Amino acid sequence: MMIRRAFLVLLVICLGCSAQSPPAAPAQPQPAASGLPPELMQLVDRQVRAFYSLPPDVKVFAGPLRASEFANYDELTITLDSPEKKHAYQFLLSHDHKTLIRMTKLDLTKDPYAEIMKKIDVSGRPTRGNKEAKVVVVSYDDFECPFCSRMHETLFPGILKEYGDRVLFIYKDYPLEEIHPWSVHAAVDANCLGAQSADAYWDYADFLHGNPQAVGGAKGREAQNAELDKLASLDGQRHNVDAGKLQACIQTQDEKVVRASMSEAEAVGVNATPTMFVNGEKMDGAVPASEVRAELDHALKDAGVAPPEHKPDTKASAAPAK
Repeated sequence: MMIRRAFLVLLVICLGCSAQSPPAAPAQPQPAASGLPPELMQLVDRQVRAFYSLPPDVKVFAGPLRASEFANYDELTITLDSPEKKHAYQFLLSHDHKTLIRMTKLDLTKDPYAEIMKKIDVSGRPTRGNKEAKVVVVSYDDFECPFCSRMHETLFPGILKEYGDRVLFIYKDYPLEEIHPWSVHAAVDANCLGAQSADAYWDYADFLHGNPQAVGGAKGREAQNAELDKLASLDGQRHNVDAGKLQACIQTQDEKVVRASMSEAEAVGVNATPTMFVNGEKMDGAVPASEVRAELDHALKDAGVAPPEHKPDTKASAAPAK
């Protein structure tokens, strides 16, 4: 199974809302203040809670009714406010107040996958593959995540070698710090290396994903962080980076870039690791190589590039559980 954050994400309407079990004998949730009359707000609140199985700690707010482009319907915004996040959604309410419709407008003039890629900032990130490739894979990674390590092993060197200069691979940070205590520190150290040498970054990523026990075996957070710093320093020496700049970066432990990547990830729908986007198409979990190939081949054909010929797998491997 993919490693999830401490809360589950509710399907379709309640992305980001808490899905933890409610406390024992919870009080009946009351409709929140809104722009609707109390009786109507109570009906809306009850329907939304029941249909989307909202837990009691999620508050439902409704804005005032406004004119709609659809005959016999008004438009309104319903906001779901959980302890973790707040999301606003557009609904239609019939003039007779008997029907509530979730409204989703799809702009057919825009490519949804291209729009996702526009939201992902890859400037300055270390890359593997052809920088001019028409297919770009962005993977939100956690150096302490065992399923990320499994996905990393699938991608490198096998998939990278197989696709040659047809694909560009980029990692971004999404450390699950609630369950992976040294993941943020590892991401910061990796970025310190990547600021000077892409090769140093990828060697560090290869080592951490291939040898998690080298850090996890240290006792205590301070010892684990010290081991991460030592590994980064040794990696920097091997790649002849500026030692002074590297040590200053490691000692500062500035998390701004990592935090920005985490916020960006959530904005494009990431809630677990690993999560990959292949030219904007999302792939969740440590999927087997066959699924990665299928997605890459599809993206290459869409881009007008011939996929490579694939040799039959010499050994059968069971697909990792999601």
